[in-house]
Amino acid sequence: MNILITGCNGQLGNEIQLLEKQYPQHVYYNTDVQELDITDQSAVGQYIAEHEIDGIVNCAAYTAVDKAEDNRQLCTALNTEAPAYLAHAIEQRGGWLIQISTDYVFDGTHHVPYVETDTPCPNSVYGSTKLAGELAVQKFCSRTLIIRTAWLYSTFGNNFVKNMLRLGKEKEQLGVIFDQIGTPTYARDLARAIFTIIEKGVTAGIYHYTNEGVTSWYDFTLAIHRLGGIDSCRVRPLHTSEYPTPATRPHYSVLDKTKIKQTFGLDIPHWYDSLAECVKLLS
Repeated sequence: MNILITGCNGQLGNEIQLLEKQYPQHVYYNTDVQELDITDQSAVGQYIAEHEIDGIVNCAAYTAVDKAEDNRQLCTALNTEAPAYLAHAIEQRGGWLIQISTDYVFDGTHHVPYVETDTPCPNSVYGSTKLAGELAVQKFCSRTLIIRTAWLYSTFGNNFVKNMLRLGKEKEQLGVIFDQIGTPTYARDLARAIFTIIEKGVTAGIYHYTNEGVTSWYDFTLAIHRLGGIDSCRVRPLHTSEYPTPATRPHYSVLDKTKIKQTFGLDIPHWYDSLAECVKLLS
């Protein structure tokens, strides 16, 4: 198959590129904005037709959650309109689309893990545009598979794990929110899952994927420091109200992964084990 990877310079896109050599039976077109501007509908259609693309993994997105509150137009262009263009173009070729979405489509008021059939209720511009993107790709491509994920990190790019490792070495004390609960996701694990899905056959629908387990940002930070050998920085728990941000975060966004595990036979690692793998690579 000819597979288009968008957003290849991001965390997930980079992890996918690392794994591509394990699946040499496919031809990969790794693109970011320099190679293909996915907000340009005509460019998208032309690229997909010229390269005879059979499937797309859309890793591109506007993910600056707080900045999105003041940049709705750009956020909409990348998170809603661009996925629609990709979906429309690949449908013309009878191909499939894997769209990466987010836990931010929920408002976080649950106290049990969210399943795919729960009604979305985003409370941020980022979450709203990602939900609109989900609806758009399902409308325009009959073979659309949506993966909602959360708390993504990797050895690439700027992310929470890297920031906490750096700050832990620079500061004597850190305050980290303890009342937002979710599950970290190692982008390499998600990339592995995506390749498993491709090889087993893309089955349309919405799926949830994070690592296993549950934690808070505070406990996540303690684990990062422990694995990074940082013991000189005191981490104290903060309420969300003590750290106001432009965008509202979900207080509880644990995602139930039963559906994706059963459909594709995935064995998902616990978040702590995957964090240990990533921190070791960063050391």
